[in-house]
Amino acid sequence: MKALQFTVPVTPDKTVIIQEDIIPQFYPHLHRHKEAQLIWIIRGEGTLIAENTMHTFKANDIFMIAANQSHVFKGARHLDNDMERGFVHSISVFYDPNGHLANFLQLPELSQLNAFLREYKYGFKLPEQHFHAVSKHILKLKASNSMDQMLNFLHLLRTFCKMSPKPEHLSTFSKEHITDGEGLRMGNIYNYILHHYQNALTLEEVAAEAHLTPQAFCRYFKKHTGITFVTFLNEMRINQACKKLTAGQYDSIATVAYNCGFNSITNFNRVFKSVAGASPKEYLSRYLNSVQ
Repeated sequence: MKALQFTVPVTPDKTVIIQEDIIPQFYPHLHRHKEAQLIWIIRGEGTLIAENTMHTFKANDIFMIAANQSHVFKGARHLDNDMERGFVHSISVFYDPNGHLANFLQLPELSQLNAFLREYKYGFKLPEQHFHAVSKHILKLKASNSMDQMLNFLHLLRTFCKMSPKPEHLSTFSKEHITDGEGLRMGNIYNYILHHYQNALTLEEVAAEAHLTPQAFCRYFKKHTGITFVTFLNEMRINQACKKLTAGQYDSIATVAYNCGFNSITNFNRVFKSVAGASPKEYLSRYLNSVQ
């Protein structure tokens, strides 16, 4: 199975493809496709890895995956282990920006849209404030055909240009030319880290999983992600710590630290602030204030 290049089912009479999935779990391998993908998570939660960046996702999050951007949605493990609760539901809008739409998107009347697409050429996460407007357009797209579908697609794109606050960048790194073998290896590395981040995970252990020496693994990982293994692991652990804090799944902050793979609360606080921009207490306080 090709783990990286993924073919989206298309028909010759469609420029925009709408796909609704109700399945046990997300496609589990690191992959990419030539189409950009706007995906609305209707049900499901976990972590999205897009190139070298991680984003927590939950129901009613909407992401734009850029064309040829390597990505994988990893469902929360407690849901994957419960098939009744663990199914995921999503609606995706696929379009090829370098296909039939390429010349159309260069029209001078669409200069504002082009500027937005250039700014977010590596994708984005939709701000929560715009969920209702964008989800409404996605449902209109799903219910329409032919010319009406193209008109609704343009209305959808127009909403992106007017967003305030602006979206969060999905990634700042792209490695478009990567072989299927490299994609499979990187997918296996990501899987291993996701399933063992809470342990005392060492460079030697992960390098052995990738069948590389530690030195070769460090070079390989940096080449394919743009960041070091330690940086990625720390971001993964802090990402999981943030999920536990905001979900209230902890007895104390120290418990969160140890359950996410840190062996010292001092180190946890230092890494947390460098990744999240605030201490764990400050982060939690800001979150609680934002949802009140």
